[in-house]
Amino acid sequence: MTEQQDRAGIGRLAHAPADHPPVRTARIGVLLANLGTPDGYSYWPMRRYLNEFLSDRRVIDYPRWKWQPLLQLIILSKRPFTSGANYRSIWNNEADESPLMTITRAQTDKLRGQLESEYGSAVQVEFCMRYGNPSTESVLRRMVADGCEKVLFFPLYPQYAGATAATANDQFFRALMKERRQPAVRTVPEYFDDSLYIGALAASVERVYGTLETRPDVLVASYHGMPQRYLREGDPYHCQCQKTTRLLRERLGWAAGTIDTTFQSVFGPEEWLRPYTVQHVAELARQGKRRIAVISPAFSADCIETLEEIQGEIREAFEHAGGESFTYIPCLNDDAAHIAALGAIVRRNLAGWID
Repeated sequence: MTEQQDRAGIGRLAHAPADHPPVRTARIGVLLANLGTPDGYSYWPMRRYLNEFLSDRRVIDYPRWKWQPLLQLIILSKRPFTSGANYRSIWNNEADESPLMTITRAQTDKLRGQLESEYGSAVQVEFCMRYGNPSTESVLRRMVADGCEKVLFFPLYPQYAGATAATANDQFFRALMKERRQPAVRTVPEYFDDSLYIGALAASVERVYGTLETRPDVLVASYHGMPQRYLREGDPYHCQCQKTTRLLRERLGWAAGTIDTTFQSVFGPEEWLRPYTVQHVAELARQGKRRIAVISPAFSADCIETLEEIQGEIREAFEHAGGESFTYIPCLNDDAAHIAALGAIVRRNLAGWID
């Protein structure tokens, strides 16, 4: 056994034959999962990413015979160009990656540091993406090879939705099916009503409001949308978004009616959850609400929907309708209060696995 193997926790069983493969010290893995990102904003990386995303039956549940010809022949011929231009406008050129990748890595590094200070090398913290790289399968395989005999899978979505948390779990379980030696696993449920998460949201609002000369007339909580049909079919997302807004308002100590709940990123011909953010902010301006702020409680990290859609299309709709001051409140990202909340959720879900 080499010195490097010894430091990595690799050893040999005392009674094993000489040709037995090295065995790693048992660890507990924590695997954070976010939506995903293209590897680049040019046509082919965008097409690969969009194809994987829009082929997910949890995202688009139309019959394959109807949806796939439309997707492959029309949508993926044009959409990579427009989406690529949007990504290019927010791209982290220094690291050559999307902001979502940069932020998720920073969140993982900080959470890893927090847990390592408490548990040492007994806990290994990594991240993966549901679509794109690093893939769920590749990271899980590496964690198993590193000796993770138990894995806590943590989709970074405060509110549950079939198109977010459920599809992340699906992919995780598909990856498990390919492992000869499967670890014991747990999945972290939605955490929209976690007091530390709500506290971190409230603190972010107070911090930004404290920098403004004039208080906004309305705070708009803009959540990613979904078809109305999903709500009728039993998805709890809409209800959890409404409750998130209420809990945030109560934590801030504000009166009823001071925070509006809206939904963005409408796609396709179906009726989606309303009110639509882009229409609602324009209506606020027409009603004389000249100053608004927008927050995105459904996103754990700033991404294309916040950095480009909210600060681009949605801001422009508000200003075009007569709005004068548009303030975007960033996602919690790797803010210390957010990392503390994520750490508390991880510890709670590790109960019984580690002291």
